Amino acid sequence: MNIHTVKHWLAGAVVAGMLGAAGLAHAEEKEIVIGGSIPMSGVFSFAGIGIHAGIQDYVKMVNDAGGIDGHMLRYVPEDSGYKVDASVAAFKKITSQNDVNFYYGDSTGFSKTINNELNRKNSILMSGASFASELNDPEKYPYQFLVGPDYTEMFGILLRHIADESPGARVAFVYSDSEFGRDPIETSRKTAQDLGLEVVAELMTPPGSVDVSTEIAKMRRARPDYTIFHGYILAPIPEFIEQARKMGMDTKFMGTFWTMDNSTVMQMKDVADGFMGVMPYRYYYDDSESAPMLEKIREMRPDYQNVPYIQGFLSAMLYAESARRVLAEGKEMTAENMKAALNSLEDFDTGGLIGVPITIRGNSIPVGRIYQADVSQGKMLPVSDWIILE
Repeated sequence: MNIHTVKHWLAGAVVAGMLGAAGLAHAEEKEIVIGGSIPMSGVFSFAGIGIHAGIQDYVKMVNDAGGIDGHMLRYVPEDSGYKVDASVAAFKKITSQNDVNFYYGDSTGFSKTINNELNRKNSILMSGASFASELNDPEKYPYQFLVGPDYTEMFGILLRHIADESPGARVAFVYSDSEFGRDPIETSRKTAQDLGLEVVAELMTPPGSVDVSTEIAKMRRARPDYTIFHGYILAPIPEFIEQARKMGMDTKFMGTFWTMDNSTVMQMKDVADGFMGVMPYRYYYDDSESAPMLEKIREMRPDYQNVPYIQGFLSAMLYAESARRVLAEGKEMTAENMKAALNSLEDFDTGGLIGVPITIRGNSIPVGRIYQADVSQGKMLPVSDWIILE
Protein backbone atom coordinates (compact mmCIF):
# COMPACT_ATOMS: atom_id res chain seq x y z
CA MET A 1 0.00 0.00 0.00
CA ASN A 2 1.69 3.28 -1.08
CA ILE A 3 1.59 6.48 0.96
CA HIS A 4 -1.10 8.03 -1.30
CA THR A 5 -3.38 5.01 -0.78
CA VAL A 6 -2.81 5.10 3.00
CA LYS A 7 -3.72 8.81 3.15
CA HIS A 8 -6.85 8.18 1.07
CA TRP A 9 -7.90 5.26 3.29
CA LEU A 10 -7.30 7.26 6.50
CA ALA A 11 -9.32 10.20 5.20
CA GLY A 12 -12.18 7.83 4.33
CA ALA A 13 -12.02 6.21 7.77
CA VAL A 14 -12.15 9.63 9.48
CA VAL A 15 -15.18 10.71 7.43
CA ALA A 16 -16.93 7.36 8.07
CA GLY A 17 -16.20 7.72 11.79
CA MET A 18 -17.61 11.25 11.84
CA LEU A 19 -20.75 10.14 10.01
CA GLY A 20 -21.14 7.19 12.37
CA ALA A 21 -20.77 9.44 15.40
CA ALA A 22 -23.28 11.91 13.96
CA GLY A 23 -25.73 9.06 13.31
CA LEU A 24 -25.26 7.75 16.86
CA ALA A 25 -25.76 11.24 18.31
CA HIS A 26 -28.96 11.60 16.30
CA ALA A 27 -30.14 8.18 17.44
CA GLU A 28 -29.45 9.10 21.07
CA GLU A 29 -31.12 12.50 20.72
CA LYS A 30 -34.56 11.64 22.08
CA GLU A 31 -37.40 13.75 20.78
CA ILE A 32 -41.16 13.86 20.34
CA VAL A 33 -42.19 15.10 16.91
CA ILE A 34 -45.42 17.00 16.17
CA GLY A 35 -46.25 17.32 12.46
CA GLY A 36 -48.97 19.48 11.04
CA SER A 37 -50.94 20.29 7.90
CA ILE A 38 -51.58 23.91 8.86
CA PRO A 39 -53.67 26.28 6.68
CA MET A 40 -51.31 29.26 6.84
CA SER A 41 -52.70 30.54 3.53
CA GLY A 42 -56.11 30.34 1.85
CA VAL A 43 -59.64 30.86 3.15
CA PHE A 44 -58.91 29.42 6.59
CA SER A 45 -55.61 31.24 7.19
CA PHE A 46 -57.03 33.31 10.07
CA ALA A 47 -57.37 30.01 11.95
CA GLY A 48 -54.15 28.45 10.66
CA ILE A 49 -51.96 31.35 11.76
CA GLY A 50 -53.45 31.15 15.26
CA ILE A 51 -53.18 27.34 15.45
CA HIS A 52 -49.54 27.49 14.31
CA ALA A 53 -48.61 30.09 16.95
CA GLY A 54 -50.39 28.12 19.71
CA ILE A 55 -48.58 24.86 18.96
CA GLN A 56 -45.27 26.72 18.60
CA ASP A 57 -45.66 28.48 21.96
CA TYR A 58 -46.54 25.32 23.90
CA VAL A 59 -43.60 23.45 22.35
CA LYS A 60 -41.26 26.28 23.38
CA MET A 61 -42.72 26.32 26.90
CA VAL A 62 -42.13 22.58 27.37
CA ASN A 63 -38.62 22.66 25.88
CA ASP A 64 -37.63 25.70 27.98
CA ALA A 65 -38.62 23.64 31.03
CA GLY A 66 -36.40 20.71 29.94
CA GLY A 67 -38.76 18.64 27.79
CA ILE A 68 -40.60 15.46 28.78
CA ASP A 69 -38.62 12.67 30.43
CA GLY A 70 -35.48 13.63 28.52
CA HIS A 71 -37.33 14.11 25.22
CA MET A 72 -37.49 17.52 23.55
CA LEU A 73 -40.51 18.45 21.44
CA ARG A 74 -40.01 19.32 17.77
CA TYR A 75 -42.75 20.87 15.66
CA VAL A 76 -42.68 20.33 11.88
CA PRO A 77 -45.48 22.22 10.05
CA GLU A 78 -46.30 22.58 6.36
CA ASP A 79 -48.76 25.06 4.83
CA SER A 80 -51.79 23.17 3.50
CA GLY A 81 -53.74 26.13 2.10
CA TYR A 82 -56.82 24.31 3.50
CA LYS A 83 -56.81 21.89 0.55
CA VAL A 84 -57.11 18.15 1.16
CA ASP A 85 -54.61 17.14 -1.54
CA ALA A 86 -52.05 19.64 -0.19
CA SER A 87 -52.68 18.39 3.37
CA VAL A 88 -52.10 14.78 2.31
CA ALA A 89 -48.92 15.79 0.45
CA ALA A 90 -47.71 17.63 3.57
CA PHE A 91 -48.44 14.56 5.72
CA LYS A 92 -46.49 12.28 3.38
CA LYS A 93 -43.54 14.68 3.21
CA ILE A 94 -43.36 15.24 6.97
CA THR A 95 -43.81 11.57 7.94
CA SER A 96 -41.27 10.37 5.35
CA GLN A 97 -38.60 12.73 6.71
CA ASN A 98 -39.38 12.52 10.45
CA ASP A 99 -40.37 9.94 13.04
CA VAL A 100 -43.70 11.65 13.81
CA ASN A 101 -45.62 10.94 17.03
CA PHE A 102 -48.47 13.47 16.79
CA TYR A 103 -50.12 15.28 13.92
CA TYR A 104 -52.45 18.26 13.57
CA GLY A 105 -54.88 18.08 10.64
CA ASP A 106 -56.56 21.08 9.06
CA SER A 107 -60.01 19.78 8.08
CA THR A 108 -62.66 17.07 8.26
CA GLY A 109 -61.80 16.07 4.68
CA PHE A 110 -58.15 15.50 5.55
CA SER A 111 -58.99 13.67 8.80
CA LYS A 112 -61.24 11.23 6.92
CA THR A 113 -58.81 10.80 3.99
CA ILE A 114 -55.76 10.06 6.12
CA ASN A 115 -57.53 7.80 8.65
CA ASN A 116 -56.65 4.46 7.02
CA GLU A 117 -53.00 5.51 6.93
CA LEU A 118 -53.09 6.37 10.65
CA ASN A 119 -54.70 3.02 11.45
CA ARG A 120 -52.09 1.19 9.36
CA LYS A 121 -49.12 2.99 10.92
CA ASN A 122 -50.27 2.78 14.58
CA SER A 123 -47.56 5.34 15.37
CA ILE A 124 -49.30 8.74 15.18
CA LEU A 125 -52.05 10.26 17.34
CA MET A 126 -53.91 13.07 15.57
CA SER A 127 -56.19 15.98 16.40
CA GLY A 128 -57.10 18.98 14.29
CA ALA A 129 -59.33 21.88 13.44
CA SER A 130 -62.38 19.71 12.80
CA PHE A 131 -65.14 19.08 15.33
CA ALA A 132 -67.06 16.81 12.94
CA SER A 133 -69.41 14.44 14.75
CA GLU A 134 -68.34 11.59 12.45
CA LEU A 135 -64.80 11.72 13.87
CA ASN A 136 -66.17 11.17 17.38
CA ASP A 137 -66.16 7.40 16.84
CA PRO A 138 -63.34 5.51 18.61
CA GLU A 139 -64.10 2.35 16.62
CA LYS A 140 -63.69 3.94 13.19
CA TYR A 141 -61.22 6.68 14.18
CA PRO A 142 -59.20 5.06 17.00
CA TYR A 143 -56.14 7.32 16.68
CA GLN A 144 -57.87 10.69 16.35
CA PHE A 145 -59.49 13.04 18.85
CA LEU A 146 -61.30 16.39 18.91
CA VAL A 147 -59.99 19.26 21.03
CA GLY A 148 -63.45 20.09 22.35
CA PRO A 149 -67.06 18.95 21.79
CA ASP A 150 -68.15 17.70 18.38
CA TYR A 151 -70.71 19.78 16.45
CA THR A 152 -73.62 17.66 17.71
CA GLU A 153 -72.36 18.11 21.29
CA MET A 154 -72.09 21.88 20.70
CA PHE A 155 -75.76 21.90 19.71
CA GLY A 156 -76.48 19.78 22.79
CA ILE A 157 -74.79 22.36 25.05
CA LEU A 158 -76.73 25.22 23.41
CA LEU A 159 -80.04 23.35 23.65
CA ARG A 160 -79.37 22.43 27.29
CA HIS A 161 -78.82 26.13 28.05
CA ILE A 162 -82.02 27.09 26.21
CA ALA A 163 -84.04 24.44 28.08
CA ASP A 164 -82.71 25.71 31.42
CA GLU A 165 -83.31 29.37 30.55
CA SER A 166 -86.69 29.02 28.74
CA PRO A 167 -88.37 25.62 29.21
CA GLY A 168 -90.49 24.68 26.19
CA ALA A 169 -88.89 27.35 23.96
CA ARG A 170 -89.35 27.48 20.19
CA VAL A 171 -86.07 26.97 18.31
CA ALA A 172 -84.94 27.49 14.69
CA PHE A 173 -81.88 25.87 13.08
CA VAL A 174 -80.21 27.85 10.28
CA TYR A 175 -77.35 26.01 8.58
CA SER A 176 -75.22 26.01 5.45
CA ASP A 177 -75.73 23.57 2.59
CA SER A 178 -72.42 21.79 3.29
CA GLU A 179 -71.20 18.72 5.14
CA PHE A 180 -70.10 21.09 7.92
CA GLY A 181 -73.56 22.72 8.07
CA ARG A 182 -75.65 19.57 7.95
CA ASP A 183 -73.52 17.66 10.49
CA PRO A 184 -75.51 18.14 13.74
CA ILE A 185 -79.01 18.86 12.43
CA GLU A 186 -80.72 15.47 12.38
CA THR A 187 -79.47 14.36 15.81
CA SER A 188 -80.15 17.78 17.35
CA ARG A 189 -83.79 17.62 16.29
CA LYS A 190 -84.21 14.66 18.65
CA THR A 191 -82.11 16.27 21.40
CA ALA A 192 -84.39 19.33 21.31
CA GLN A 193 -87.46 17.10 21.56
CA ASP A 194 -85.96 15.18 24.51
CA LEU A 195 -85.36 18.53 26.27
CA GLY A 196 -88.97 19.61 25.72
CA LEU A 197 -88.07 22.22 23.07
CA GLU A 198 -89.94 22.72 19.80
CA VAL A 199 -87.96 23.01 16.56
CA VAL A 200 -90.21 25.33 14.53
CA ALA A 201 -87.95 25.96 11.51
CA GLU A 202 -84.96 24.43 9.73
CA LEU A 203 -83.52 26.77 7.12
CA MET A 204 -80.62 25.79 4.84
CA THR A 205 -78.69 28.37 2.80
CA PRO A 206 -75.58 28.31 0.61
CA PRO A 207 -72.45 29.12 2.65
CA GLY A 208 -71.24 32.73 2.52
CA SER A 209 -72.99 35.94 1.65
CA VAL A 210 -76.43 35.36 0.10
CA ASP A 211 -79.84 36.98 -0.14
CA VAL A 212 -81.71 35.74 2.95
CA SER A 213 -85.05 37.52 2.44
CA THR A 214 -86.94 34.27 1.66
CA GLU A 215 -85.53 32.56 4.77
CA ILE A 216 -86.30 35.61 6.92
CA ALA A 217 -89.94 35.47 5.79
CA LYS A 218 -90.10 31.79 6.84
CA MET A 219 -88.44 32.60 10.16
CA ARG A 220 -90.92 35.39 10.82
CA ARG A 221 -93.82 32.99 10.32
CA ALA A 222 -92.20 30.38 12.60
CA ARG A 223 -91.57 32.91 15.44
CA PRO A 224 -88.65 31.12 17.16
CA ASP A 225 -87.50 32.24 20.61
CA TYR A 226 -83.95 31.15 19.72
CA THR A 227 -82.15 30.75 16.39
CA ILE A 228 -78.99 28.65 16.17
CA PHE A 229 -76.62 29.24 13.22
CA HIS A 230 -74.20 26.52 12.15
CA GLY A 231 -71.91 25.88 9.19
CA TYR A 232 -70.83 29.50 8.73
CA ILE A 233 -67.90 31.66 9.83
CA LEU A 234 -69.64 35.03 9.52
CA ALA A 235 -71.88 35.71 6.49
CA PRO A 236 -74.87 35.46 6.22
CA ILE A 237 -75.36 35.69 10.01
CA PRO A 238 -75.22 39.53 10.23
CA GLU A 239 -77.74 39.83 7.37
CA PHE A 240 -80.12 37.46 9.15
CA ILE A 241 -79.89 39.33 12.46
CA GLU A 242 -80.20 42.79 10.90
CA GLN A 243 -83.28 41.92 8.83
CA ALA A 244 -84.94 40.03 11.69
CA ARG A 245 -84.51 43.00 14.01
CA LYS A 246 -85.86 45.42 11.40
CA MET A 247 -88.98 43.25 11.27
CA GLY A 248 -89.29 43.46 15.04
CA MET A 249 -88.61 39.75 15.61
CA ASP A 250 -87.88 38.88 19.22
CA THR A 251 -85.45 35.96 18.90
CA LYS A 252 -82.08 35.28 20.52
CA PHE A 253 -79.34 34.40 18.03
CA MET A 254 -76.65 31.80 18.73
CA GLY A 255 -73.62 30.27 16.99
CA THR A 256 -71.10 27.44 17.23
CA PHE A 257 -67.29 27.42 17.55
CA TRP A 258 -66.10 28.74 14.18
CA THR A 259 -68.38 31.80 14.47
CA MET A 260 -67.45 32.51 18.07
CA ASP A 261 -64.00 34.06 17.99
CA ASN A 262 -64.18 37.47 19.64
CA SER A 263 -62.72 39.26 16.61
CA THR A 264 -65.18 37.47 14.27
CA VAL A 265 -68.27 38.39 16.31
CA MET A 266 -67.16 42.01 16.72
CA GLN A 267 -66.94 42.35 12.92
CA MET A 268 -70.75 42.35 13.02
CA LYS A 269 -70.54 45.65 14.94
CA ASP A 270 -73.83 46.77 16.56
CA VAL A 271 -75.67 43.77 15.08
CA ALA A 272 -73.54 41.54 17.33
CA ASP A 273 -74.92 42.92 20.59
CA GLY A 274 -76.52 40.06 22.52
CA PHE A 275 -75.31 37.38 20.08
CA MET A 276 -74.57 34.17 21.99
CA GLY A 277 -72.81 30.91 21.34
CA VAL A 278 -70.93 27.94 22.68
CA MET A 279 -67.21 28.02 23.40
CA PRO A 280 -65.16 25.15 24.89
CA TYR A 281 -62.30 27.46 25.97
CA ARG A 282 -61.79 30.64 27.92
CA TYR A 283 -61.08 33.68 25.79
CA TYR A 284 -57.56 35.16 25.79
CA TYR A 285 -58.60 38.20 27.85
CA ASP A 286 -60.63 36.33 30.49
CA ASP A 287 -59.10 37.07 33.90
CA SER A 288 -62.30 36.57 35.92
CA GLU A 289 -60.97 33.34 37.48
CA SER A 290 -57.55 31.81 38.01
CA ALA A 291 -56.08 30.59 34.71
CA PRO A 292 -52.29 30.28 35.05
CA MET A 293 -51.86 28.99 31.48
CA LEU A 294 -53.72 32.01 30.06
CA GLU A 295 -51.47 34.25 32.15
CA LYS A 296 -48.40 32.61 30.58
CA ILE A 297 -49.90 33.06 27.10
CA ARG A 298 -50.55 36.76 27.80
CA GLU A 299 -46.93 37.15 28.95
CA MET A 300 -45.65 35.51 25.75
CA ARG A 301 -48.09 37.34 23.48
CA PRO A 302 -49.38 40.68 24.87
CA ASP A 303 -51.83 41.10 21.96
CA TYR A 304 -55.17 39.27 21.67
CA GLN A 305 -54.86 35.66 20.46
CA ASN A 306 -57.87 34.11 18.75
CA VAL A 307 -59.60 30.89 19.78
CA PRO A 308 -57.80 28.81 17.08
CA TYR A 309 -54.60 29.78 18.94
CA ILE A 310 -56.06 28.33 22.15
CA GLN A 311 -57.11 25.20 20.24
CA GLY A 312 -53.59 24.70 18.83
CA PHE A 313 -52.01 25.35 22.24
CA LEU A 314 -54.36 22.88 23.98
CA SER A 315 -53.75 20.26 21.26
CA ALA A 316 -50.02 20.42 21.94
CA MET A 317 -50.67 20.24 25.69
CA LEU A 318 -52.73 17.06 25.27
CA TYR A 319 -50.09 15.54 22.95
CA ALA A 320 -47.43 16.24 25.57
CA GLU A 321 -49.52 14.84 28.42
CA SER A 322 -50.29 11.59 26.59
CA ALA A 323 -46.57 11.22 25.71
CA ARG A 324 -45.60 11.90 29.31
CA ARG A 325 -47.96 9.16 30.55
CA VAL A 326 -46.76 6.59 28.01
CA LEU A 327 -43.09 7.29 28.80
CA ALA A 328 -43.75 7.23 32.58
CA GLU A 329 -45.16 3.70 32.20
CA GLY A 330 -42.14 2.62 30.15
CA LYS A 331 -44.34 1.74 27.17
CA GLU A 332 -43.67 2.09 23.47
CA MET A 333 -44.91 5.31 21.80
CA THR A 334 -47.53 3.62 19.62
CA ALA A 335 -50.73 5.39 18.63
CA GLU A 336 -52.68 2.77 20.58
CA ASN A 337 -50.72 3.47 23.77
CA MET A 338 -50.89 7.25 23.31
CA LYS A 339 -54.67 7.18 22.75
CA ALA A 340 -55.10 4.94 25.83
CA ALA A 341 -53.04 7.46 27.81
CA LEU A 342 -55.22 10.31 26.52
CA ASN A 343 -58.35 8.39 27.50
CA SER A 344 -56.91 7.91 30.99
CA LEU A 345 -57.19 11.67 31.61
CA GLU A 346 -59.51 12.11 34.57
CA ASP A 347 -60.23 15.59 35.98
CA PHE A 348 -57.19 16.91 34.10
CA ASP A 349 -56.38 20.57 34.75
CA THR A 350 -55.68 22.51 31.54
CA GLY A 351 -54.36 25.48 33.50
CA GLY A 352 -57.68 27.24 33.08
CA LEU A 353 -57.90 27.08 29.27
CA ILE A 354 -61.09 25.10 29.89
CA GLY A 355 -62.78 26.30 33.07
CA VAL A 356 -63.37 22.84 34.59
CA PRO A 357 -61.11 19.78 34.85
CA ILE A 358 -61.59 17.51 31.84
CA THR A 359 -62.09 13.77 31.50
CA ILE A 360 -61.64 12.24 28.03
CA ARG A 361 -63.56 9.02 27.50
CA GLY A 362 -63.98 8.73 23.72
CA ASN A 363 -62.75 11.05 20.96
CA SER A 364 -64.10 14.39 22.24
CA ILE A 365 -64.13 16.78 25.20
CA PRO A 366 -67.89 17.38 25.65
CA VAL A 367 -67.60 20.64 27.61
CA GLY A 368 -68.63 24.19 26.80
CA ARG A 369 -69.92 27.47 28.11
CA ILE A 370 -72.35 30.00 26.70
CA TYR A 371 -70.88 33.43 25.99
CA GLN A 372 -72.70 36.58 24.89
CA ALA A 373 -71.43 39.59 22.94
CA ASP A 374 -71.22 42.92 24.76
CA VAL A 375 -70.39 45.36 21.97
CA SER A 376 -69.82 48.29 24.36
CA GLN A 377 -66.93 46.31 25.93
CA GLY A 378 -65.93 44.64 22.65
CA LYS A 379 -65.96 41.26 24.38
CA MET A 380 -67.72 37.92 24.57
CA LEU A 381 -68.76 37.48 28.21
CA PRO A 382 -69.94 34.30 29.98
CA VAL A 383 -73.67 33.94 30.67
CA SER A 384 -73.67 30.33 31.89
CA ASP A 385 -71.66 27.96 33.99
CA TRP A 386 -69.54 25.32 32.27
CA ILE A 387 -71.86 22.68 30.84
CA ILE A 388 -70.56 19.11 30.75
CA LEU A 389 -72.43 16.53 28.67
CA GLU A 390 -72.46 13.02 30.11
